[in-house]
Amino acid sequence: YRRSITHEGLAGCVTIKHSANTHCLLATIGFPSVRALQAIVCRIRHQFDMEADVDAIAAHLSKDEALAPLIAARPGLRAPGCWDGFELAVRAVLGQQISLAAARKLGASLVGLWGEPLPNSDHPRLTRTFPTASCLATADLRRLGMPAARKATITALAQAALANPSLFTPGAPIEERLAQLRAIPGIGAWTANYIALRAFREPDAFPATDVGLLSGAGRLKGEDRHNAASLLQRSEAWRPWRAYAAQYLWTVNR
Repeated sequence: YRRSITHEGLAGCVTIKHSANTHCLLATIGFPSVRALQAIVCRIRHQFDMEADVDAIAAHLSKDEALAPLIAARPGLRAPGCWDGFELAVRAVLGQQISLAAARKLGASLVGLWGEPLPNSDHPRLTRTFPTASCLATADLRRLGMPAARKATITALAQAALANPSLFTPGAPIEERLAQLRAIPGIGAWTANYIALRAFREPDAFPATDVGLLSGAGRLKGEDRHNAASLLQRSEAWRPWRAYAAQYLWTVNR
């Protein structure tokens, strides 16, 4: 995993590799200020969910006979976070109602148009940083090939982030945070819960309307195909670790 990063006005990059022999992640950090090292490491640990108590989570979710085989097949599965909450939220909007490949293409276009050049990059595909909220709040998004309503949502998202700098960081009660997100035009239940799962690191976030979750739940042994309402009811037994149950349901489709 490789990406550009920004911190306190400076830019650099990180590369993360999995060391199978030592059961750990190896991070290579290229950044112009050594004083930022601790903050960068903390954000990497957040992104890769290094604080998760995987044994406790597995023990709880394995009480469900339908989930138990998935957990046994992929022990220690974690819930991915993100480097930056605003970036994650924008990418979630870009991905609404389109394929993952199309969302990646849109994201690359957005970064190419409004991202700042990354100095001293040693990778040919890593040339810019993700645009800031202040940039996207005033950018003319007509150059992006997507519906006008979704462009308006990105603008509103950026304006909300400027008005409330803590909007995409963990802290307040989850229901309050979800309400704040859903007050932004174009942010529905799926997008708000997806942001909560990955940006807020909310262990019980559960985007029940997600097509992948519905498909995965329907393919569990002994389960009937679910709709969002029935899946929400089904998920009550998985609290307070529904975000991790979601990861296992997504694996059913792979």
